[in-house]
Amino acid sequence: MNSFKIGKREIGAGRPFIIAEVAQAHDGSLNFAHNFIDLAAEAGADAVKFQMHIPQKESTLEEKFRVPFTVMEDNRYDYWDRMNFSDEGWAGLVKHCEEKGIEFLTTPLCVEAVQKLDRMGMPAFKIGSGEVMTGDIFDELAKIKKPVLLSTGMSSYAMIEDRVNFMKKNNLDFGLFQCTTKYPMPLAEVGLNVMDEMKRRYDCPAGMSVHTQNINVALLSLARGADLLEFHITLHPRAFGPDVIGSLTIEQMADVCRARDEFCEMLSNPVDKDAVAEKLAGSYKIFSKSLALKTREEDEGGFAQTR
Repeated sequence: MNSFKIGKREIGAGRPFIIAEVAQAHDGSLNFAHNFIDLAAEAGADAVKFQMHIPQKESTLEEKFRVPFTVMEDNRYDYWDRMNFSDEGWAGLVKHCEEKGIEFLTTPLCVEAVQKLDRMGMPAFKIGSGEVMTGDIFDELAKIKKPVLLSTGMSSYAMIEDRVNFMKKNNLDFGLFQCTTKYPMPLAEVGLNVMDEMKRRYDCPAGMSVHTQNINVALLSLARGADLLEFHITLHPRAFGPDVIGSLTIEQMADVCRARDEFCEMLSNPVDKDAVAEKLAGSYKIFSKSLALKTREEDEGGFAQTR
């Protein structure tokens, strides 16, 4: 498998890379965004991820919500505008991640966002399922030459093949995510087999992008051999936000990160059964059966007889 690095972390070399996806969970608050960095770092995630929306480049004033959920805006343009931060705000998030020892990742939704994030020093680019065939974004990524993490939630194998060929042609390191673009993701449509198939077909790190409150999807993905694992996070399962129904809580995030570390410890320490048996020889004597006197009697001469 072709492995690569994001910052100091090796992707595809054994230890799964966990991304805590904040997305819009900060609801436009820079304070909440910083808080999520602290929580993700404390839980043991490798990266914390946001989304950079530049509404002038990706939306219109007439674009209504597909599913209305906020009382503050009546169109997506205004919502994306509130979700965005100033350049200084984004730079502060980058610095905070550096201080906490966690990688800063952000999904760009336009070329301008790619350029801005590259200037901030972002180590890799996560491309969402809706941008798989967005040519100008990939053309910009080809110039930058940083690793690409690509979600495939609505892609056919032909579409994935097209993007893989593009990235290989342009000498881009890449990893692929299996996901299903439904919120929440139904268990019957998780598609762990697709993750396995992508590894086989494309000889690259592959993993799961999880959209569910069910922690078992993340745990089974790790147990199945995911190189990458991404999931949305929320402060509470009934918090406000469009992604909450497909998010894990902070406590669940910590459980997943701990499981990742424990799985790695078990898998990276194969046991020599004979060597263990030799070390436990003394214990075997204690736990195994042995011979002992059943009864003790004396004969007429006063001599002991055992039976």
